Amino acid sequence: NADHLLSMREQISRQIRETLTKRAETFNLILDDVSITHLVFGKEFTSAIEQKQVAQQEAERQTYIVAKAEQEKKAAIIRAEGEAQAAIVISKALEESGNGLIEVRRIDAARDVAETLSRSRGLTYLPGGQSGGSNMLLGVNTNN
Repeated sequence: NADHLLSMREQISRQIRETLTKRAETFNLILDDVSITHLVFGKEFTSAIEQKQVAQQEAERQTYIVAKAEQEKKAAIIRAEGEAQAAIVISKALEESGNGLIEVRRIDAARDVAETLSRSRGLTYLPGGQSGGSNMLLGVNTNN
């Protein structure tokens, strides 16, 4: 009923004014104006309003979470489609040029390893040579 009070404030104010004016007439009083300056609601009503606000905030939060999940889902789909297209391109390149792409990737990886080793102190790389010997990576102690 308090919601009704809030939504129909003008009508309620007019009814209160009329009722007070009629009661005042019985005491030979004339009211020029009636103003409601302070209105206090019961604890139950205040609690209900707070619960309603909390519920609305929670609903908005859930809506945000769902929207965020949808965006993440779309991003995952786009990533997967991109990876699938990349796999198709790589497969076609392998079919057309044989193992050339794999060899280029192997050379790039070897170059990256060589750069890392060249900047590392205390490591020495000994290649196995042409006779098929094993390659060796030595950790040299530079503290002594």
